[in-house]
Amino acid sequence: QVQLVESGGGLVQAGGSLRLSCAASGRTFSRYTMGWFRQAPGKEREFVAATSWSGGRTYYADSVKGRFTISRDNAKSAVYLQMNSLKPEDTAVYYCAGTRIQGVTTSSLEYDYWGQGTQVTVSS
Repeated sequence: QVQLVESGGGLVQAGGSLRLSCAASGRTFSRYTMGWFRQAPGKEREFVAATSWSGGRTYYADSVKGRFTISRDNAKSAVYLQMNSLKPEDTAVYYCAGTRIQGVTTSSLEYDYWGQGTQVTVSS
């Protein structure tokens, strides 16, 4: 069982940066593939980025590639999302998620554990 708590969201101007953090409880965090998803008002939840258990493999949605970076620190049971060059269309609630599936997966249906979300608002 893993519990996830996100932090680091807020209001930022277009072109700015934010770093989201996700703190995980549970002794087996290092065995989980971790991902970030987001959901904007009136839209479905969408994949943003994911990292394998070791951090050696990462995958990004095309919309954030080159601007966002996912990383993890297994010693601290944490995963991060560094977001640069933010755009108004990045505005959404961002969720941290974990899955026992090995290898990077982009489908929200394959993630078993979810945080409560953190709001990111990018003003133009």
